[in-house]
Amino acid sequence: MAAGRRRRTTAIAALAAAALTMGLVTGCDAVNKALDCVQTADSIADSVTDLQQAVENAANDPSQADASLDSIEKNLDRIGDRTDDADVNKAVDDLNSAVSNVRTAIRNGDSTPDVRPVTDAAGELTKVCTP
Repeated sequence: MAAGRRRRTTAIAALAAAALTMGLVTGCDAVNKALDCVQTADSIADSVTDLQQAVENAANDPSQADASLDSIEKNLDRIGDRTDDADVNKAVDDLNSAVSNVRTAIRNGDSTPDVRPVTDAAGELTKVCTP
């Protein structure tokens, strides 16, 4: 768990440096959008981790999965509202679809829904947010 956070923190620092360098060429607005995308993608990654843990512990507290899904959707709305990048928008749409499928599975009584599509879509979003 700590190694994953360290890798994520290192990746964010590298992305932030790249975004700042890119800003010298493309302007502050592009840098702000790129940094916001990276930061929001990181928040989504944390929510996906929370979702995985919530699904594992669903018997104890099924509301945790809903809270994680809500958090992911909130962050997706934030990215979607701030970008006109086609690749980012597709990744957001794919992740929204995966989240919706997990939410439907939970509502239909699946106590251990497959969250791999959410994890995969979150990884793709992180990849397209990289400047």
